[in-house]
Amino acid sequence: MTQMTSPYLPRFSDPGDIDEFVSTLGRFERGELSAEDFRRYRLTRGVYGQRQTDVQMLRVKIPQGVLAPASLEALAEVAERFGHGHGNVTTRQNVQFHFVQMAHVETAMRRLDEAGLTTREACGNTVRTVTADPLAGVCNHGTFDVTPYGEAITRFFLRSAWANSLPRKFKIALGYEPGDTAMAGIHDIGLIARVRDGKRGFLMRVAGGLSTSPQAAIVFHEFLPEERLLDACEAVNRVFDRTGNRDNKHRARLKYVLRKMGHGPFLAALHEEYAAVLARGGTPLDLSVSTAPPAPPPPASTDDAPSTRGPGYLLWRGANTVAQDQPGYHAVLIRLALGAVTATQLRALSKLVTDFADGSLRTSIEQNLVLRWVPTHRLPALHAALDAIGLAKPGARTVADVTTCPGAETCNLAVTASRQVGAAISARLESDVALHAAVKTAAATVIKVSGCPNSCGQHHIADIGWHGAARKVGDRTAPVYQLHLGGGFDENGARFGRQIVKIPARRVAEAVARLVQLYADEKADGETATAFYKRVTGARVHALLDDLADLDSDTPDETFLDIGESMGFRVAIGEGECAA
Repeated sequence: MTQMTSPYLPRFSDPGDIDEFVSTLGRFERGELSAEDFRRYRLTRGVYGQRQTDVQMLRVKIPQGVLAPASLEALAEVAERFGHGHGNVTTRQNVQFHFVQMAHVETAMRRLDEAGLTTREACGNTVRTVTADPLAGVCNHGTFDVTPYGEAITRFFLRSAWANSLPRKFKIALGYEPGDTAMAGIHDIGLIARVRDGKRGFLMRVAGGLSTSPQAAIVFHEFLPEERLLDACEAVNRVFDRTGNRDNKHRARLKYVLRKMGHGPFLAALHEEYAAVLARGGTPLDLSVSTAPPAPPPPASTDDAPSTRGPGYLLWRGANTVAQDQPGYHAVLIRLALGAVTATQLRALSKLVTDFADGSLRTSIEQNLVLRWVPTHRLPALHAALDAIGLAKPGARTVADVTTCPGAETCNLAVTASRQVGAAISARLESDVALHAAVKTAAATVIKVSGCPNSCGQHHIADIGWHGAARKVGDRTAPVYQLHLGGGFDENGARFGRQIVKIPARRVAEAVARLVQLYADEKADGETATAFYKRVTGARVHALLDDLADLDSDTPDETFLDIGESMGFRVAIGEGECAA
């Protein structure tokens, strides 16, 4: 029987995992286990090396991004005691803590376990956190709530030995059309809810991925009936386990199996394995284990109260709230600064989710938070409560709401400090008065930044994407960013941005300002930012930005510094464990 952490949300943790981790750590410390064997093991338990020695990143697995009040309290305590006072929401809806001492990992894990949270299979060559549209169940695009299906997939794979000793990591996501809200096109398995003749099912895409060599996922099933969901997922996992490259981790993802086999033979292998799974009897889909909060009753009022609106409320409501399918309720998008959230804020949110919402909170792939089932008439009061804890900043899911990876602040693979560039972009777009009209026009533009080519910040699928690199000029090395333009999703799946020009780190914010103004000045009537950046020519962009790209012996020394850096820029790339 499932043990509950609250009246609403299920437990994914198991104290036995922590006992095993402590025992394995002891074997390593006694010299009974090699450093490489322990590294592989700890990664599967969410304990991940950093650029800095003797500290760890601890990643908490948050299936479908769903958190209960008790979960938020636990995260707050771990942040406060072991994570320098804050955590970070990731593009996979997880929460991770940096600079955690190995001596504190057990205590942190046990505190998380008390709230049903686990770090199991949050890293390593495993089935990673299953992500889902945080608006599932409240903005369904005419279909159905995918959350219980995501939970069923999570439970099916979690702690399954046959599924979690893979050639490389394996990622699954669920969402909706239009726009591919799950980013299904870049996942090993991407599932998009569909209804045909009154029957529920999924469009199933497979073998997508990013990193240095992006691959758009291909269609495995145009319509997979819901009852066959786990069977099809198992088939894809088993084919990967059997055919993935175990000798070269840089060519080990499922996308490389697709490329090696070719589309026809690859799909034939999947269908053959799928038939074999069914012949063995398959796995029934049981949605009864899902314990999502029940829908609240109709609200007392469907309007907010003008007399209680505080300063900035109307701007916040227009940008950060979404009317639900259910009349009288709104979902509220809480914008985090580059995914960072403090222990104090987490603790305050644990109370707000009960006072204003349905007793739950969800993380998002944009590194934000989402409250659902907020009665419309209570939006002014919620705005005031969020403002009191520094979480009422408008502009969620807008051009200024930049996604970044951790970058060189903590990651061994990173070349540049991507978070610093992300912050500089946001600050420029929000503070430049002359740019105000263009920013408003380009509000829906998506900007993503990675500190290296590996695309942890998902730069390939942004309208405006950047990845960190280095450029040598004489005896000096400059931190630069490669521009990727026109990425995203459409009815055909994922589309990856074109590489156009490299810009020094300290000039990236200016480059973004010019690109935003370019859209405002030259877009066709009714043309979206996505469509514009897809069609604008490389020649036009070079004409706009080439002066910013120039570096020579006369360039001031400060241009050869990364943002936030006062000493000379130095490329210090180690062995990144995200690639392990």
